[in-house]
Amino acid sequence: MELVSVAAVAENGVIGLDGELPWDSIPADKKQYRTRVADSPVILGRRTFESMRDDLPGRVQIVLSRTAREYGVETAHHAGNVEEAIEVAAELAASLGSETAYVLGGGGIYALSQPHLDRMLLSRVPGAYDGDAYYPEFDADEWLLERQTEYEGFTLEAWRRVSLS
Repeated sequence: MELVSVAAVAENGVIGLDGELPWDSIPADKKQYRTRVADSPVILGRRTFESMRDDLPGRVQIVLSRTAREYGVETAHHAGNVEEAIEVAAELAASLGSETAYVLGGGGIYALSQPHLDRMLLSRVPGAYDGDAYYPEFDADEWLLERQTEYEGFTLEAWRRVSLS
């Protein structure tokens, strides 16, 4: 299974403020992101899960949280650490016929999953924003920028890991 991080990131690394995007919605980004993850398992933190509860992404969700709980959503599964989340995602991906699982945040979840990622799909949003959640810095020597695709309001960067540390 391939593990791919998907995030919208401002020029200063901000990805969120008070559980929301700090910029106005970018419909083209939401559409490409939702289409991409629609049939795959997604890994996300509890707060991110709660913020998306009315419109959950992916076919199944693995909620990474130190505290096990009922989520009241049939497609939600709990994982207590990143290794367990990846294991559950691999099992669910295989059962769905998917070769990919996506990491959707928040900031802490992106940081925990960074050493395990095969690829990153980063929607680069122009401008710097105030925020309280950031996409983690990564060693550019370990990654290859395969392509950049311009969209209205953002640029999609596709990164592939070239070496595992």
